[in-house]
Amino acid sequence: MSLTKSELAKYMDHTLLKADATAEQIDRVAAEARELNTASVCVNGYWVPRVARALEGADVMTCAVIGFPLGAMSTAAKAAETADVVAAGAQEVDMVINIGELKAGNDDVVRADIAAVAEAAHAGGAHLKVIIECCLLTEEEKVRASRLTVEGGADFVKTSTGFSTGGATVEDVRLMRETVGPDFGVKAAGGIRTLADAEAMIEAGANRLGVSASIAILSELEA
Repeated sequence: MSLTKSELAKYMDHTLLKADATAEQIDRVAAEARELNTASVCVNGYWVPRVARALEGADVMTCAVIGFPLGAMSTAAKAAETADVVAAGAQEVDMVINIGELKAGNDDVVRADIAAVAEAAHAGGAHLKVIIECCLLTEEEKVRASRLTVEGGADFVKTSTGFSTGGATVEDVRLMRETVGPDFGVKAAGGIRTLADAEAMIEAGANRLGVSASIAILSELEA
């Protein structure tokens, strides 16, 4: 690949989702994202107001995770959480699907869950990424989840939370891209730690990367 440092940075959601993240760590991630000019900073909902303030005037979006990391909460709760973080300054939201209902074949429930969150996000002008947690799914389920993401009115389908049994794989990204077509968003997240990892995901079809190792990856490219 022949991406420049600034081009690669715009693929990145600079991410800190650990339960023990402190205000000082959140501030540092936001400052790093401003300096690197990443696509966004992705945090848990509590930190959205702080990140949004820190990113004022920067070309870096504030992103919040929704129903994270299990997805096993009511649709009404996910929609309310979405409305709350968007009102607080989130310009993108990354929700987790109801994985159990997907595996049970209850596609209407999964689609409606996505659609409700998409409506809440879009009402506030935010984009929606849908985490399908590929490591817990069969290939057929990954295809079905990707299709339901499109049908539900979201903007991206995303591989992983990074908090389950595995993260993004090239094979999953390629399958998702083939399923949703060339114009829909695909985000790879979980375990992307090197420049080779990042480039492989982009070559497979990802147009966004969820990474906590943004500095290391971009430093590797610069070197």
